[in-house]
Amino acid sequence: MATPLNVVILAAGAGTRMKSGRHKVLHELAGKPMLQHVIDAARELRPDRLLVVVGHQADMVIESLQGQDVEFVSQDQQLGTAHAFLQAAPLLEADGGDSLVLNGDGALLTPATLAALRDSLPTPGMSLLTARVPDPSGLGRVVKDGAGQVTRIVEHKDASAEQRLIDEIVVGTYMLDRNAFELVRSLGSNNAAGEYYITDLVAAYLAAGMAVATSDTPLDEYGGVNDRRQLADAERIVLDRLRGKWQLCGVTMHMPETIYIEDTVELAADVVLEPGVVLKGKTRVGRGARIGAHSVLAGADVPEGGVVPPLTRL
Repeated sequence: MATPLNVVILAAGAGTRMKSGRHKVLHELAGKPMLQHVIDAARELRPDRLLVVVGHQADMVIESLQGQDVEFVSQDQQLGTAHAFLQAAPLLEADGGDSLVLNGDGALLTPATLAALRDSLPTPGMSLLTARVPDPSGLGRVVKDGAGQVTRIVEHKDASAEQRLIDEIVVGTYMLDRNAFELVRSLGSNNAAGEYYITDLVAAYLAAGMAVATSDTPLDEYGGVNDRRQLADAERIVLDRLRGKWQLCGVTMHMPETIYIEDTVELAADVVLEPGVVLKGKTRVGRGARIGAHSVLAGADVPEGGVVPPLTRL
């Protein structure tokens, strides 16, 4: 029998750097909340259960996911990522499954990257996504020995000057085997923030004689979103992926960098999109149709061969 796969998405934090009355994970990328991007990517792995850990503005997060097959657990005190993960123990520990742990703002991670992480899980042990980045400031560093084996993870605020020169960082996404809940209970909070870090599980697994593996993350997937600049950067990546997908399906885009398209839109082959087109909601554009420059379509249905003049709002 296959080991159950559970997904735990951490979405309890306040995200104060967004400076917003809306929960951070509900800010949208190409018309879809970041949290929904994370959930949709995780569902491609066909998990047995999917849990979201809520805390700050919990009602807002829960309401946004009404009607979906999602379970919720509450982190009433913000005591760190390991503490957040532990809140899922009453629901998941008894089934002995593996846990894929994600952050609610990790909207750029693709199903392929998550599947590679899942497949890298040692038995027994844990695996984590890492990336080599040009500027690791503020991020947890992956410390390895001379043989390239992970020895520990150090958060930026706890890192020495030498450790801060390391450019390999943790992405905040982990595959944990059935031992994780027991080990997380052994963690302490003796660090600069006084929090229980899920990254400290690396040392706990190693101390227990179990393996710790890593899996690479493409540079266009590793970033979380903590402020409005990072939100804009992430949306550019998401939009570029969507535009590229439709171009490969036979859609012509003039000045594609100026075209905004949401992932609920459907386009047929030989559609032509002129500069500045905005396509939102459940818009459908039939084969061979042409959408004029700077037109805005929201939930529109354009028939095969249709021509929408420039500057149209439909």
